[in-house]
Order: sequence, then structure tokens, then C-alpha cells
Amino acid sequence: MSDKALTYTTRGPVAWLTLNRPKAMNSINLQMIELFEQYLPEIAADESIRVLVITGTGRAFCAGADLKEVLESANGKPGEQDFLDRVSDNVWALLRDFPKPVIAALNGMTLAGGLETAMCADIVIAAETAKIGDAHANFGVYPGGGGAAVLPRLVPHNVAKYLLFTGETLTANEMKAYGFVNQVVNDDELTTVVQGLAERIAQNSPIALQRMKEVANATLDKSRDQALEHEQVMLRKHQRSFDMDEGLRAFAEKRKPRFKGH
Repeated sequence: MSDKALTYTTRGPVAWLTLNRPKAMNSINLQMIELFEQYLPEIAADESIRVLVITGTGRAFCAGADLKEVLESANGKPGEQDFLDRVSDNVWALLRDFPKPVIAALNGMTLAGGLETAMCADIVIAAETAKIGDAHANFGVYPGGGGAAVLPRLVPHNVAKYLLFTGETLTANEMKAYGFVNQVVNDDELTTVVQGLAERIAQNSPIALQRMKEVANATLDKSRDQALEHEQVMLRKHQRSFDMDEGLRAFAEKRKPRFKGH
């Protein structure tokens, strides 16, 4: 097993980033942040990669930030990015607007910064035994990756406040009922199911997926009419793409399209 805090592997058109600090419940440390900073731009630029999956090793997806390193980084030099700046600006912000679909495969405990990492994904698939919660309140810590700002947009408002205020966890099936988790699967099927889903998505036009994601991400901050206008502007732009022309020709010729991503 690799001793890196984050491992990067590919399975066909799918990139897997695996949080790899199982003894520390995959808590986020500086080495993990540095590897995210290295791998995310590489994956974004690699045209052979169509989908990104993030998961964890062992019994946790991620238990949040390594609080010892958070405390140590507070003594940094003035003007220097500290631990929280780097994970917020260089990891979570990149994941939210990542140009390719992102799937979070929750293999176990998903807490605090782990929940905020999962919140950056487009689709969340969870193992049946996964437990999901905010947990910041248990340590007197304030969320900095969307726990208070974004979670109420993803689940009912009172459910978000329950998770924030109590520090308790909910089951994968409970979070599915609240709309946060898309699918709950048997623990031993998580990798297979997620890989199959990622491969299904990877068959579609990369540029169409990227543009759909851009509009969908922006829609909550717009009125309905503004969102529709955004969609129409993107459609006009997309009509000039190779992939749309190829898709229409493939349909007319009753063959599988060969998308190029432009």
C-alpha cells in the first residue's frame, strides 16, 4: 500500500483519488492538500480522463481536517496561506468548479471537512454502513468549506441545522431520503457500482457535460429567467461544437457517436 496521503489511479476514462490515511480516518493533512494541488490540475488537463471519483481507504471516507495541523498552521507567517486557506481555495474551490463530473464514493465515516469534500461532488454514492455528519460543533470548530453556507442548499434547512448544531451523524439511507446521497449500495459493491456509473457518464460528450455542469452550478444563484437565459447562451455556443454535430449525425446514421470534447 502506498504511503502517500492521497493516491491517484486510473481505470479507463475514470480517475480515482483515494484518501489514504486510514489510521487517522483519512483526515486531511498538509501532504494530502499538496497532492490534491498536484493531481487536480493534472486530471483536469488530461483529455483521456472523463470522470473523477473521490473515495477513502479503510473505515472512513474522511473525518475532516487534521486538527493538530490546523493548530500548527495558525502560527504561520503574515500573509502566508495557512492550512484552512489552502484546503478551501486549492481543494474545495477547485472541486466545486471542476470541469469534469465528480463522484464522491463514501465508503465510511464522512464528517466535517469530509462532508464538505463530498458536498463538492456532483453525485454522491454511499456504502450502506457510511455515517454522515458535520461534527464541527463537537470540537468548537467553525466550518470553512460550506458546512453552514452550502449544506442548507443541499438538504432541508432544518436537517442542515440539526447536523450543524448537534454534531450527530445520519445514516447513508437517511441522507438519501433528504436528497444528499444519490444511491446507497452494499459496502462490497461500492467500487464496482461507482466505476460502472462513471463509465456510463464517460461515454457522453465531455464538452456538453462541462457546459451542463457550469449552468447547473450557477442556477441556484439566479432567478428562473436569468438561469434560462444562461442556458440559451450556452446552447448557442454549444451548437458550434464538433460534439453536437457528431451526436446529431450519429443519431441520424444509427451509430454510436465518437465524441472529441470540443
